[in-house]
Amino acid sequence: MARQKGVIKYVGTLGDIRHFKIKGQEGYFAGMVGGPTGDQVLTAPEFERTRENMNEFGACAKAGKSVRTGLSQVMKQMADSQVTGRLTSIMKKINLEDQTEARGYRKIEITTQRNYLKGFEFDKNSSFNGIFNAPFSLTHGVDRETGEFVVDAFNPANLVNAPSGATHFRLITSLSVVSDFEYNATTNSYDPMDAALNEVNDIQYSPFLDLYAPVPATTIVATLPNGAIPTVNTTVLQCIGIEFYQQVGPNYYLFSSGNCLKVEDAF
Repeated sequence: MARQKGVIKYVGTLGDIRHFKIKGQEGYFAGMVGGPTGDQVLTAPEFERTRENMNEFGACAKAGKSVRTGLSQVMKQMADSQVTGRLTSIMKKINLEDQTEARGYRKIEITTQRNYLKGFEFDKNSSFNGIFNAPFSLTHGVDRETGEFVVDAFNPANLVNAPSGATHFRLITSLSVVSDFEYNATTNSYDPMDAALNEVNDIQYSPFLDLYAPVPATTIVATLPNGAIPTVNTTVLQCIGIEFYQQVGPNYYLFSSGNCLKVEDAF
């Protein structure tokens, strides 16, 4: 591999020479174009391990997407740009825990590895517990179809770290179902074990709460729609979050910063 020393800086391919940067290193690099073809990766025996990894990685991405889809109503203002990769990484850890299936076909059995998702922050730069410090508790129904976010009366001036200019906030709780995934030999893909319940959700908000006035005791209840009852192959994620607003006349305008969402429990 050659290192480019001239004043012309570029990346890409010229003829058989490929020019590129390496993350974490200064300068530009050059090397011969090479590597296996797409057909080789998909068919050659020596790439069997690569195909196994690709198969499971795609499944982990699909499982992570189910988490995001179940919370799509709030994801735009709550998540950082790397949330997709971070969720896929968690699903890969869960995937590696399966000791029953062959490599390349291992399940993503979230129901047995829920602790991996507990405490997950959708914005790694904005921690819920760093912003909201009032006492609260969570409960959920025996059948996992309802969940409550219960907050005692408190003074937000002392217990909420709000962005400059915000006048109000809303608390959020949600229930979102994510299914275990397993390989389906008929479709040659990973599918949710309970497709009907996968991504079913309910997201509920508190009223607009004044940042400069005492907040009364507040209970927010989320209930899965249409009488849905989670099954043995599903996990319910109970998330809590906070959104900040500025009031102008009768209108409330959502802030683009300071908002956060966290998986507080998984059951």
